[in-house]
Amino acid sequence: MSKAAELAALIGSQSSLSNRNLIINGAMQVAQRGTSFADLNGYNLDRFEVGSSDDGAVTVTQDTTVPSGQGFKNSMKFDVTTADTSIGASQYYQFYQKIEGQNVAHLMWGTSDAKSVTLSFWCRSNKTGTYVITFMNNAADRLNPNNFTINSANTWEKKTITVSGDTTGTWLTTNGIGLYVIWNLALGSDYQDGTNGTWGSADYGSGATVNFLDSTSNEFYITGIQLEVGEQATPFEHRSFADEMLRCQRYFCGLSSTGTTPVVEGGYIYGYTWENNNIAGSEYYSPVDMRAQPTLSYTASFPATWDSTYYRINGVRKNKSSHTTGSWFNYPQLDAEL
Repeated sequence: MSKAAELAALIGSQSSLSNRNLIINGAMQVAQRGTSFADLNGYNLDRFEVGSSDDGAVTVTQDTTVPSGQGFKNSMKFDVTTADTSIGASQYYQFYQKIEGQNVAHLMWGTSDAKSVTLSFWCRSNKTGTYVITFMNNAADRLNPNNFTINSANTWEKKTITVSGDTTGTWLTTNGIGLYVIWNLALGSDYQDGTNGTWGSADYGSGATVNFLDSTSNEFYITGIQLEVGEQATPFEHRSFADEMLRCQRYFCGLSSTGTTPVVEGGYIYGYTWENNNIAGSEYYSPVDMRAQPTLSYTASFPATWDSTYYRINGVRKNKSSHTTGSWFNYPQLDAEL
């Protein structure tokens, strides 16, 4: 796209020139949980989650394969490690981002003033053919499947999909799930009753699509995901790593602690410990207001039982009895995911 065309797209869009991307971590920069996930159901790279019910296995990684000349550093890669050559009627493999209702309230979906949105992204796969993206509400009773095609094997292609706003249904504008954006890489026939590009109460898909899981040779890459108000795709909004990290930390914060001194990596969470009369505890606070009261998890084995939990705004405090000097949290995490 020429500079003149880029400017025309920005001016002609219905979005602001900044903060227009409703997707968080669309350039796959942030990976607080790690960079490789084998055959999981759940979160991987920040804000992205896998859901599956199939007989195959897929490893998800943060990768450095990116489209040339677009300014991206990372992509998210899906690598089939165990094939499922015949997807059952009720089986599926998908990944998605849940967008907080407060972040999509201005779309006014569910009203006569509902606004159109445009989704754009870069993808690459050796498995050519038709795939499907689904837009869905929290109640999963309003869905809009949209087909897209990978035309050339092992070639980065930019895809653009415009969706009219839904004028009916219930769309949350709270801190709950306002919108699902779902990439379906394999769908059984039970999920193929929707109509392409049309809002309804049917399913994720709208007819036969590829089975990405049918070979261990299959790989799928994606980056540069942008969802914005309007009927035009504008150039990808490259946000700083620090800005994207803070957006992610509203939902999840992780830090590592080693030895006898907490090590705070990148300012993820502020933490300290105290000791008094054989009692010890730790407090951790997120650097931003989290979406909801977070839960605390950790991987360490302690020589004593944590006996109480005290909640703080943006943080969690844990007390422990029968303390042994020198024991600390190992990889504590604050989780307020949707």
